[in-house]
Amino acid sequence: MSNLCFIFPGQGSQYAGMGKALFDRYEIARSTYKKADDILGYSLSSVCFEGPEEELRKTGNTQPGIFVISAIVQTILKDAGIKPLATAGHSLGEYSALYAAGCLSFEDALHLVIERGKAMNKASESRKGSMAAVIGLNVSRINEICGNVADKGIVQIANINSPNQLVITGDSEAVKIAMGKAKEAGASRVIPLSVHGAFHSPLMEEAASRMKDVLGGVNIQEPEIPFVNNADAAFLTDPESIRDSLIRQVTSCVRWVACMEKLMELEPRGMVEAGPGKVLAGLGRRIAKDLEIYPCETPEQIEKIAHAQ
Repeated sequence: MSNLCFIFPGQGSQYAGMGKALFDRYEIARSTYKKADDILGYSLSSVCFEGPEEELRKTGNTQPGIFVISAIVQTILKDAGIKPLATAGHSLGEYSALYAAGCLSFEDALHLVIERGKAMNKASESRKGSMAAVIGLNVSRINEICGNVADKGIVQIANINSPNQLVITGDSEAVKIAMGKAKEAGASRVIPLSVHGAFHSPLMEEAASRMKDVLGGVNIQEPEIPFVNNADAAFLTDPESIRDSLIRQVTSCVRWVACMEKLMELEPRGMVEAGPGKVLAGLGRRIAKDLEIYPCETPEQIEKIAHAQ
């Protein structure tokens, strides 16, 4: 099964027990977790395998935990001879995608993920905000709603996850009013998200500034395979453009539908969701109904893909 794109999940895909089957089966998983534990200075593997859920939900654990599993899965797939046609990642997953594309070393990518989590936490404490999922309305309608409540504070689209599943973000009062207006406009569901900040909004400007400083000290290589970024849904090749994109990503909308459409321009046979959960596979079915997307986080799923080549 050649001609596959690799896509990488973001925060929200975590669960207690994730990565344990990989650790038990593969030496590369054990050595990668050891490397991560050494860098972090505590046992990330224990948090991933045992939880508890409250501990795993902390950004400082969630983001490295998801990244490490994604890094392990894509390494095993590559070792099995499956080289991705192209790659993209959802929010946090963009760092996994850049590692897969050869733009970042494992150590640098993990360092950036750690610093990103710290920066987002700090920005959230400085300026409180909230987020909500809106299902059943399109982008133009939600943009209109956000514009109509702009006098109440910042509110904008944070994620375009599928044609009719979007996330809004911003000042809590403005988000609350926008949620009510979305219900009035006919949204099938409006769900407040259990997050501690207004991610992918101007309220994260402090975090973006911090990431600019951190990214300035990291070596970014040209991608070895096509890489699609979140902020523009474009194939980026210049390291400085990638660096700038990662800074902008903190305050910009994740244009996931457009990212998937850009990958599909390459006419892949399918896509592999390399990492915990199957969120992106679910979204993908709403974006590209005829495209097969394979969740891939267990030894059985990895071996099934490898044998199907």
